[in-house]
Amino acid sequence: MAKHLKIAPVSSLKGEITVPGDKSISHRAIMLGALGSGETVIHNFLNSADCIATANCFREMGVNIEVFRCSSCNVDKVKIVGKGLFGLSKPGKILDAQNSGTTIRLISGILAGQNFESDITGDLSIQKRPMKRIAEPLKMMGAEIEGLGVGAGIGSEVYAPLKIIGKKLKPIEYKLPMASAQVKSAILLAGLYAEGETIVIEPVPSRDHTERMLAYVGVDLTRFGNKVSITGGQEFEGRDIHVPGDISSAAYFIIAGLLVSNSDIVIKNVGTNPTRDGIFEVLHRMGANFEVKDEELVSGEPRASLEIRNSKLEIGNLKGIEIGGELIPKIIDEIPIIAVLATQAEGVTVIKDAKELRVKESDRIKTVISELSKMGAKIEELPDGMKIYGSTKLKGANIQSYGDHRIAMSMAIAGLVADGETVIDDVDCIETSFPGFKKLLKELTS
Repeated sequence: MAKHLKIAPVSSLKGEITVPGDKSISHRAIMLGALGSGETVIHNFLNSADCIATANCFREMGVNIEVFRCSSCNVDKVKIVGKGLFGLSKPGKILDAQNSGTTIRLISGILAGQNFESDITGDLSIQKRPMKRIAEPLKMMGAEIEGLGVGAGIGSEVYAPLKIIGKKLKPIEYKLPMASAQVKSAILLAGLYAEGETIVIEPVPSRDHTERMLAYVGVDLTRFGNKVSITGGQEFEGRDIHVPGDISSAAYFIIAGLLVSNSDIVIKNVGTNPTRDGIFEVLHRMGANFEVKDEELVSGEPRASLEIRNSKLEIGNLKGIEIGGELIPKIIDEIPIIAVLATQAEGVTVIKDAKELRVKESDRIKTVISELSKMGAKIEELPDGMKIYGSTKLKGANIQSYGDHRIAMSMAIAGLVADGETVIDDVDCIETSFPGFKKLLKELTS
């Protein structure tokens, strides 16, 4: 039976915390560890349902992956004995991405270059998400991909389950119709198997974890502006990979600290990748006060500590802004929690150019508006975003998560400043990205 979470308003949040390892980086570390030669050790791995789905897919293809708890450092580690670029085995059953769009889309790029046929699917949510965006360029490279899901053969969209017949791939130059790190990464990973140079051109930069990690493990690739190129056939060795804390996970507690008066929170070891730190720009423009300290570069990724201290006076300084354009790919996962903050800012906040939100774990435009409206927020739906009127006093309500982890966590933070109790149904989904969320929230309110 799905669990629910009860949230009561609090007077302050205080403490020093670390958030789990970055989900995007953990996925990619598993993939490149499996494709490298020799041992890869992943430190601070995000041991969540999504990332375990990625690990299980590679286990089905013959890769030895061991996940264990490091008792001395109190984080999850992974040891992988890589099979090399061409060492994967034909899976004995359908690969299951569960609820992870990153898993199904990125692994499809790898499967496209194998010498075997495979099938990959996911849960009902994944089976409703569009896959043409990866199928189209992978077909251009020579792979055979068929969508077997609902609506197969009707219209031009492609839905999971996907049947992928790997082929000897040819390189392409592909201009992405919209910025998407998942599509870019699927093509680049397929490019490892192509004979020659594969080039991806983005309309605006999206998160670059794939490029950074490929470079870190020794793959020669070129990045210039919005263009990335990779030459196929490059073997590489396994390496130790240290995963920073997930900035998308940290965002819930940054904004909680900004909303709850008299808060004093330090979040250690947070990834500050410049293609992911759009949340900082949004918060600065809204007038929020926080500090980024002790920055360093580890395993090709920048990280830092964040300090959030506020008072009632500082909460009153928050103001509505317009958010759109090139900033959207850098905050796409944080928009639900930004919407919560916007309900408490003076004036109007407009979020636009975010149509991608409609094809996440839920239609996040509709679900954010639906659930925050239950709490008394004033929000209008836009075709590609929303308009939020502040500041509004929120009230406790019965909230549906729609099986979407980011909706569940965002509404939990909203509940901290609402009058009365907020009850969020179906919070098991939080485990897909942030195991321990409820425990950390309790620590800061104790």
